[in-house]
Amino acid sequence: MYRESIWQQTTAIPARPELPGNISTDIAIVGGGLAGILTAHFLEQSGRQCIVLEADRVGSGQTGHTTAKVTSQHGLIYQKLIRCAGKKKAMQYAKINQDAIERYRILIEKYKIDCDWEECPACLYTKESGRALRDEYYAAKELGLPVEMKKRTELPFAVEDALFCYGQACFHPLKFLQVIAENIQVYEKTKVLRVKPHLLTTSRGTVEAEKIVFACHYPFVNRPGYYFLRMHQERSYVCALKEAQTLHGMYLGIDRDGLSFRPAGELLLLGGGNHRTGENPMGGQYEFLLHQAEVCWPEKCWTKDENVIPWSAQDCMTLDGIPYIGQFGRKTEDWFVATGFGKWGMTSSMAAAILLTDQICGRENPCGEVFSPQRLHPMTSAKPFLTEGTYAAVNLLKQTFAPPKEKLDRLLPGQGGVVEYNGQKAGVYKAEDGQIFAVSVKCPHMGCQLVWNPDEKSWDCPCHGSRFDYRGRLIDGPAQTAVDGEFPRKR
Repeated sequence: MYRESIWQQTTAIPARPELPGNISTDIAIVGGGLAGILTAHFLEQSGRQCIVLEADRVGSGQTGHTTAKVTSQHGLIYQKLIRCAGKKKAMQYAKINQDAIERYRILIEKYKIDCDWEECPACLYTKESGRALRDEYYAAKELGLPVEMKKRTELPFAVEDALFCYGQACFHPLKFLQVIAENIQVYEKTKVLRVKPHLLTTSRGTVEAEKIVFACHYPFVNRPGYYFLRMHQERSYVCALKEAQTLHGMYLGIDRDGLSFRPAGELLLLGGGNHRTGENPMGGQYEFLLHQAEVCWPEKCWTKDENVIPWSAQDCMTLDGIPYIGQFGRKTEDWFVATGFGKWGMTSSMAAAILLTDQICGRENPCGEVFSPQRLHPMTSAKPFLTEGTYAAVNLLKQTFAPPKEKLDRLLPGQGGVVEYNGQKAGVYKAEDGQIFAVSVKCPHMGCQLVWNPDEKSWDCPCHGSRFDYRGRLIDGPAQTAVDGEFPRKR
């Protein structure tokens, strides 16, 4: 099920042409989201010729599904960075993200972009122990960030502690993207299928390029780089609530099942329900958010569709919580990557565009060290690396040996599951009208077994986060193709 965000419902970015055939360029950028478009913009400003190749439409991926918080407060990041990577690299991380906020301000003023930009504080809060927040406060303060600890917030419940970071912002990402993309050469509906050192083969022709930037959320090229061993994906859910409460700041709970809040004009965005992609067999994430809305504002009726606009997002999570921005692999000097932004795609996209532009143009930027894709932080990376490998191995074995969990005749209308179908294991969705949609449960990326997500009516890969609708059509990568399916059959 495809759910449009409020950004997509209120913006119509003009369509761009498909790639007209075989062409050549200085720099080819894969991905027409915020990271790709901003990188193209800065490179063009530096006198480099760029084209952007987008498999669908500009901003149709994660940029269109974000909550669009523009902040350098990325959860409990700074105490961890100082402890595991050192103060120098923690300073680099803080500085480039603060620079990213300021760069947004500059571009919005320069191009007179009407994108609902609102200056506001960001806040981490806890209802439980405040020790972690106090540690984060001291770390952020040491790095020069504008932070303050408080005991009270404007939230509709009491907190134990709250860590405010001032000078942050929120905005309408697609209104901003539409203006920045206006003078960029973008080819839509042009899916990149294969990449060689200086040649991209797409669904519409080939592109020769001196340098290639992968800004497509999750790199679909497995080798070199091996990003499939160094990241997993997570889903999170959002409900835009009408007439809930007017908030000035943006909030994020650090407790288990902590909630996210941010204002959006007359709406309030309530987020949460995070889980690893492929780990939501029971569903209920939207119901969880609506229950939280009822607890916060019991006088409102949150079961009415006109009061709630739901959607979801997907994020790439790295081993150490730091994005991969820079040279794609040790031996690929002309390939670059921006991925693994976690839940912080807005500042990370801008930071990536700044860093990649400097690197491609031969300008030194000391902040790039902490984001190097070739880094290794043993204290933070060793255990997650083993976990990711074990997780993938278990799901590959499940595809081969695990028996189906459901019986076809036990599926109710609107439900899906892995069943025995025509003598084979298959993923089956039973539509409300009784039609049966059967697909292979083998992910075409690397063969892991797909899992049904009842909240989105999708088949999700728990290994690397690829997603497919109930007909088997590709929603999210790194998979490049749909899964095998059949035409629906009436029971």
